[in-house]
Amino acid sequence: MTVVFLDRVHPILEERLSENGYTCIDATSLNYDDCLAVLPDTHGIVIRSRFKIDKDLLSHCHALKFIARSGAGMENIDIDACKQRDITLYNAPEGNRNAVGEHALGMLLSLFNNISFADTEVRNGKWDREGNRGVELDGKTVGLIGFGNNGQAFAKKLRGFDTQILAYDKYKTGFSNSTVKESSLKEIYQKADVISFHIPQNEETIYFANEPFFNRFKNNIYLINLSRGKIVETAALVRGIKSGRILGACLDVLEYEKTSFESFFEQNLSADFNYLLESKKVLLSPHVGGWTHESYFKLSAVLADKILNQFKG
Repeated sequence: MTVVFLDRVHPILEERLSENGYTCIDATSLNYDDCLAVLPDTHGIVIRSRFKIDKDLLSHCHALKFIARSGAGMENIDIDACKQRDITLYNAPEGNRNAVGEHALGMLLSLFNNISFADTEVRNGKWDREGNRGVELDGKTVGLIGFGNNGQAFAKKLRGFDTQILAYDKYKTGFSNSTVKESSLKEIYQKADVISFHIPQNEETIYFANEPFFNRFKNNIYLINLSRGKIVETAALVRGIKSGRILGACLDVLEYEKTSFESFFEQNLSADFNYLLESKKVLLSPHVGGWTHESYFKLSAVLADKILNQFKG
């Protein structure tokens, strides 16, 4: 079987596939048209986010059996078109869930204690203790929207704190345990102090966090988003921060992200984004929540396991 690598991933995936009889083609330096030229006879594709796997690209794939996405989200793949052609889809949320959980906790603690901003101030000769007085996580109620791999990993990291964890998942039931309570959105609206998103991007979830969503909360809240940028409507978030309904936000993803992350700042960004950049109530990171040295290996190892379990080469 032949596999085309459209994106760079940890070499363990190519090594394990090659050991099992696969022919691996490195197309990571080819442009889109040149990639299309090598796809007609390939049986597998490995992708991160470089290209959209849409009907046009799939029309060039005459022998395709599987697509392996190095990551969790599948929004850059036309899932329905793949189902129609009986193409197996793999992703690897198990590979970066621990990284996401740690990053979410790190961002939240940093925001609560002004660590990033205080560090910058001290380096610039400003010693402001009162202005950087922190907030404690203990005693807070954390609401998780989505309780898959990443939601569960964040809940696990929160176990060392005296928090109440409420979790809502539209597609999952019966998951309450000693530390997490399965909840309705209504209960989360009534009780949560912190909201963390762990859901995929699809037609149901784009702008899930909009102004009506924020207005349903009884308490003023902190927001964490390590899922996908378009889950949160930035304009509504900014209005919420300005009004005090949202006390702070940890954003590893932004709705303005493009397929190529490296070209993010080449676009015309809105006044709302500039507000986020300047606000001390907002902590930002460049979509690296699941991007650790360890997860880089684990993502490829998980995909190798899944592929070889079904297609022996």
